Amino acid sequence: MNGHYDYLIVGAGLFGSAFSYEMTKRGRSCLVIDKRGHVAGNIYTSEIRGIHVHEYGAHIFHTSNREIWNYISQFAEFNHFINSPLAVYKDEIYNLPFNMNTFSRLWGIKTPQEAKEIIQKQIEGLSIGEADNLEEQALSLAGRDVYEKLIKGYTEKQWGRSCRELPAFIIKRVPLRFTYDNNYFTDRYQGIPVGGYTAIIGKMLKGSDVMLNTGYREFVKEQEGAAARGEAFISYDKVLYTGMIDEYFDYCLGNLEYRSLRFEKEDMPECGNYQGNAVVNYTEREIPWTRIIEHKHFEFGTGEGTVITREYPAPWKKGDEPYYPINDERNNHLFEKYQQLAQKERNVLFGGRLGQYRYYDMDKVIEAALDMVSKELNLK
Repeated sequence: MNGHYDYLIVGAGLFGSAFSYEMTKRGRSCLVIDKRGHVAGNIYTSEIRGIHVHEYGAHIFHTSNREIWNYISQFAEFNHFINSPLAVYKDEIYNLPFNMNTFSRLWGIKTPQEAKEIIQKQIEGLSIGEADNLEEQALSLAGRDVYEKLIKGYTEKQWGRSCRELPAFIIKRVPLRFTYDNNYFTDRYQGIPVGGYTAIIGKMLKGSDVMLNTGYREFVKEQEGAAARGEAFISYDKVLYTGMIDEYFDYCLGNLEYRSLRFEKEDMPECGNYQGNAVVNYTEREIPWTRIIEHKHFEFGTGEGTVITREYPAPWKKGDEPYYPINDERNNHLFEKYQQLAQKERNVLFGGRLGQYRYYDMDKVIEAALDMVSKELNLK
């Protein structure tokens, strides 16, 4: 380890790693620390018998930005995986997103006009004015059948509350597609990196020093203690903090809220194919998991046996892993106050999903990291 670095980067996820890669490429020295025992954050993939396992939920890279696609492609070859999830409701199976295959299965119809007429008739029959809650909002957009079978239970599991208790703004629109196309994303570029995401992050971090199992507060305390004792210590000019912004400030204004997830992985060496699809959602509230991921299908069945992961939504409390910011009025207002504190911090940058308290797709994470690099180096 060097004694001094230009940047201490807290978090070896995609944002911190992309920032570190760009900075080291330009001659800056970076030390990356992470509290986990591995790099790559929530896009970390392990390997079991040739199967790349998405340990923190399914991550499909998709973007309409050619520059970002070319950027990420320098670190890995991407396959042509298309995300086409299924939904299970009781003993019925439907295609996602909501498209003509879904509507045909629901109502036994063939044409877009038939589907539109059924949905419109259902919406008109409900006589909903301005929606007071998520249930009314979803019903007014998609009608009763789509809502009851494919939205209601799944959403209530995600949020841990009745749809009638959730604000209407959570569902701003319901993507109803009147084509026989099961491609979940409409982005031009989509795929899974051959060899998994961890290898991408490993290439990004080449040239940086990395310390794992190292929390930020403990690290700072240890270095300050060493300096006070006259021992060798690590110093740095600036910090990029990609952890929770409220945690950085010791929750002095109160804590921001999140939803968390719990993953239940099952290794099935004797089973070659468990569900026949990479992602299957379970839309009944009575089934506790929201989806089952079968990892080998991200790479078209490679590997021996199979590995599945059941994904359970969970309430978040301090100490749990935060996955989804709850960007309601209360939390957004509190985040603005933390941002005001952040702007007063000398030589500290806040980035990523937790540092900026917003949900990011992976392409947007990279865009934001590159934008921060440009601002730091006055490249624009």
